[in-house]
Amino acid sequence: MQKVIDCDRHVIEPVEIWKEYISKDVYEKTPIWLKPASAEIDLKDESGKQLPIPPSYMVGEEPVFSNWGKDLQIASALINSESINERLSATNPIDHLEELNRTGVDKAIIYPTFAGLIVNHSKVDALTSLEFAKGYNRWIEDYCNYAKDRLIPAYLISRHDPSSLLEQVEDAVRKGWSALALRPEPILGISLGDERYEQFWQACAHHELAVTFHGGTHLQGETVGMDRFKNRFSLHACSHPMEAQMAFVSLLESGVFERNPKLKIAFLEAGCSWVPHWLWRLDNICHNEFPSITHTNIRMRPSEYFIRHCWVGVEIGEPISETVNAIGHEKLIFGSDYPHPDHLHFDLAQMANEMPSLSNEQISDILQNNPRPLFNL
Repeated sequence: MQKVIDCDRHVIEPVEIWKEYISKDVYEKTPIWLKPASAEIDLKDESGKQLPIPPSYMVGEEPVFSNWGKDLQIASALINSESINERLSATNPIDHLEELNRTGVDKAIIYPTFAGLIVNHSKVDALTSLEFAKGYNRWIEDYCNYAKDRLIPAYLISRHDPSSLLEQVEDAVRKGWSALALRPEPILGISLGDERYEQFWQACAHHELAVTFHGGTHLQGETVGMDRFKNRFSLHACSHPMEAQMAFVSLLESGVFERNPKLKIAFLEAGCSWVPHWLWRLDNICHNEFPSITHTNIRMRPSEYFIRHCWVGVEIGEPISETVNAIGHEKLIFGSDYPHPDHLHFDLAQMANEMPSLSNEQISDILQNNPRPLFNL
């Protein structure tokens, strides 16, 4: 069996951790709690058995999730049993490690489920956001210390106050961690290419940290699609791949890649099929249209910057041939998204059958070798 490196694996944070891992003052001012579902929602399965409606995760008086109304509460309850065991196992390192062993995963880069939504919440002030990030990072350090050679935490970054970013990078370096977890969209109106982030990118490049972008659908923020859609189907279709594309452009057009040639970036849970289309358009339509605009910050073809700086996660079964043709296979990595239910139906054992254009050697590189230089493994 191959020793798989899972580059996108999640914990499920028990709500109780916040009281223990953040300061008393912050918790009393802005508690994290579960709001019971409305008693008006009466849901039964086909046999007439009552189905529990999941509670809502709250930060202070604000819901953590956007666009999570009655319809989604019911839809979530109807499929709750399909992933309950996996989600419970992700709440603690003992069961999580057993799942790694069961599925043939040697090492996993660990990401939050709820903490990223809390830390990047538009209604949370900057100091509170930073305290929540620090609290999560303390908790996930304890969690991963159970098997620190196999459970590898990504350091959760708060972007609410750009002046705090260097302090956060230095804390990650002191811990000996190799990856940072960021949202790809603008946070409080500040996009990734903003000049206020310049020292942050320099520090990430200097310390050879992997800056990993992990989007999502229900942030209380500025995720693409939220200005025109309210339903899960449309929001979920847009959020991950479109935010990844725009994150790359933000770093490209602002000159972040040009000024920081050693910067390492990864795009997770967005698939890789968007890459050839996006790079072709940037190379052949956008780059040379007005050279006087791009000559300072984009001195190479956009695809060359992507190949130099970026890794991208693969979704099992997606069309991949054109991606390999565009950037090679060396920057492709695998992430299971475990234990989130939208990805549990993908079977790693079927990767060769689902992606026949990949050779066995290429699959081995994606699963084992390509993540090593990204995460300094």
